[in-house]
Amino acid sequence: MRRIIITLVSLLASLWAYTATAADLQLVDNPPSQYTVKKGDTLWAISGRFLTQPWRWPEIWGMNREEIKNPHLIYPGDVIVLDYVGGQARLRKAGSGSAGSGSAGSDTARLSPMVRREPIGQAIPSIPSAAIEPFLTRPLVVEKDALGGAPTIVATESERVIVGAGNTAYVEGLDGAQSSVWQVYRTGSKLTDPETQEILGYEAVYLGDARVSRLGEPATVNIFRSTQEIYTGDKLVIASEAVYPSYIPHSPDKPIKGRIMSVPGGVSEIGQNAIVTINRGARDGVEVGHVLASYRLGDTVKAPSGKRLKLPDERNGLVFVFRTFDRVSYALIVQSLQALHINDVVQTPE
Repeated sequence: MRRIIITLVSLLASLWAYTATAADLQLVDNPPSQYTVKKGDTLWAISGRFLTQPWRWPEIWGMNREEIKNPHLIYPGDVIVLDYVGGQARLRKAGSGSAGSGSAGSDTARLSPMVRREPIGQAIPSIPSAAIEPFLTRPLVVEKDALGGAPTIVATESERVIVGAGNTAYVEGLDGAQSSVWQVYRTGSKLTDPETQEILGYEAVYLGDARVSRLGEPATVNIFRSTQEIYTGDKLVIASEAVYPSYIPHSPDKPIKGRIMSVPGGVSEIGQNAIVTINRGARDGVEVGHVLASYRLGDTVKAPSGKRLKLPDERNGLVFVFRTFDRVSYALIVQSLQALHINDVVQTPE
């Protein structure tokens, strides 16, 4: 018998049996009997050691919707082992017996409460943190002119046209502000739904970080980080810390279908670990943690018979939603079978 053992954080841990059969949950050939979690691992990569479809991780754990939204945390040093109960692949906690309450043949894996002292920040993330960190607090999706009332750079040192890291700027609207660290933004391109042509919002392009050195009207700020050139007229927004939600990959529980709208940086072909925006958001039922399959739209060709035939759409990857707005979501490409493109379809995996 194989076992998957993992030490988890929770005082309310009680997993219920999922109805999927071993045939529904496809394991990789010769999955490991156990795996020790290492620093630098991600939940997606760990899942891929056992499942051919890593986004079905919640099913093998038997998680319900609330547990998907507030999953148990996994830490380096935890040991994962695969267990078969009643012919179904299951995960269970270390020391919980063969399954359930310890009786052989039970179909439900129960997890006992366990308090962990490790900081939450040391928990294994779902997907590579470095890839998504800049997008957890930036960019922003805003309405048109939403930055209009934000503090504004009105002048620069020595009347420079362009400033960047190491330069000084003068800002109107910061007098009396409580925060000392701000992010610099500029309203970017509009996000247009490729299907309806509806304007879903505008990207606020992150330009850098500034620290207030002297309050007043105008206030003086020192720019200590820049990713692009900064000009007079650019806007400041209070800086916020990146928060890494403990989301886990899961398929939507209803059909969702949308399109890739844009790629930060403006490239036309997109590969693994790239970030994309999609034209579906919270109002459409998209949640953080959703995994969507991407498809390249088939061309329409003229056959020798004279008929025009639509070629089938071809699956080319998987995307993982890590940040949602009302009408727009950001997703990381976690699998790329071939290059993805703007206007490719994303939908609930089959």
